[in-house]
Amino acid sequence: MAICELLARVWRLSNLRVIAGTARGQNLIAVPGDTTRPITDRVKESLFNIINADIREATLLDLFAGTGAVGIEALSRGAAWVRFIDREHLAIQTMRKNLQRTKLTDRAEVLQMDAFAALERVSERRFDYVYIAPPQYKDLWKKALHRVDARINLLNEFAWVIVQIDPVEDEPIELKNLEEFDRRRYGSTLLIFYVLAELRSVM
Repeated sequence: MAICELLARVWRLSNLRVIAGTARGQNLIAVPGDTTRPITDRVKESLFNIINADIREATLLDLFAGTGAVGIEALSRGAAWVRFIDREHLAIQTMRKNLQRTKLTDRAEVLQMDAFAALERVSERRFDYVYIAPPQYKDLWKKALHRVDARINLLNEFAWVIVQIDPVEDEPIELKNLEEFDRRRYGSTLLIFYVLAELRSVM
């Protein structure tokens, strides 16, 4: 890893915080090592500016949750409930601590399991948002998106599925039920937004 990239990563990990809402300004603990894909404050703020007030009372599925930063931001801004999924023990420990320090544990479910196995489970809930931010450069985002596309019973009618990747990972993907409706690039982070195709036709 180049020294400038390493320094940038250290800076990002030392500046994890909740931007707005009931836990505004609360610092978050980073997951040790380099197995997670941390979201910068700039990208997170832009993401929630796009979602805006619709996050209030919403449900969110945070796949490959890492520190839990995205789901915690959603809860802080008024989301009703978030399910966090990650298979790494250190990530699970970290997000539990972050939920405790932000006092948001009561509206969260943290599951240590493989994201793809989680998507195969019968869920008693439907989600308004699904956030997919897997480890980089392994094509996992496409595999996860295909799984969600095949399990649309997980989604509420107006649900958004949001993918966070490095722009170099971007490539066309064929989907049956979901359709891209927006994308935003912030430096080395690309956010791609999907809705059910039948909804896209009236947007």
